[in-house]
Amino acid sequence: MRVITWNLLHGIALTQDEAMPSLADVASKITADVIGLQEVDRAQPRSNNEHQTQIVAKAMGLPHWVFAPAIIGTPGESWEGANDSHVHTHDNLAHSQTEPHYGVGLASRYPMTNVEVLRFKAAPLSLPLVIPGNPRPRIIKVADEPRVAIIADLETPYGIITVATAHLSFVPGYNVKQIRALSKHLAARENPVLIIGDFNLPGQISARVTGWDSLAKLATYPTFKPRIQFDHMLARGFGAESVRLAKASAHTLALEISDHCALVVEISN
Repeated sequence: MRVITWNLLHGIALTQDEAMPSLADVASKITADVIGLQEVDRAQPRSNNEHQTQIVAKAMGLPHWVFAPAIIGTPGESWEGANDSHVHTHDNLAHSQTEPHYGVGLASRYPMTNVEVLRFKAAPLSLPLVIPGNPRPRIIKVADEPRVAIIADLETPYGIITVATAHLSFVPGYNVKQIRALSKHLAARENPVLIIGDFNLPGQISARVTGWDSLAKLATYPTFKPRIQFDHMLARGFGAESVRLAKASAHTLALEISDHCALVVEISN
């Protein structure tokens, strides 16, 4: 089972040119059974009002998907926290929400059950962030936003596997609390569990905090010269040989869209 986590940067490229491919074109080049998406837009003017989770799922041939917004509105502009009434799934295509949303997505080849959304409050802080650019980065002051995780049981050929995807706070300390809370929340699941996503935690901090197995130790950010690992896959409940094989398979994809590489792992159980 191939699993990918990919921060989309709402579907834009670091270098803007006339030949920039569409999100569907880029996603169609990726092969996976499960993909977790972060920084995902729905009905945002800045991204041509696209439903980006749906676009990626369709382009990759993944029939089951969930989009959970963290906010209604646009990051860095005007927004308010979203709630579970704004969650959109593949089996509710008549969903009537038309406001701009921003959050995370999960798409799967396998049926999803027990879908759950876990929400975290925004840190009451604004911090200067270095935004990568090619050739030059820039620094902007950014306020934190509410954060969200999607949790679902997948009915795979290997049995039920729980997958959670999340985009955690960039505020130091808050992201640690969030990954710890997410892992504790998942402790009740008796089947194997994966947490995938952009944790905004460098290196192996998330693995040390949770005590879970890290399936990849690879720099994922920024795409044009990866130096830091912000994107992770943590596993619990898989056998030692499965973990070893997953680590051996781990690799990154520097795609035409986003400032994050996609992180890819092959799972067997």
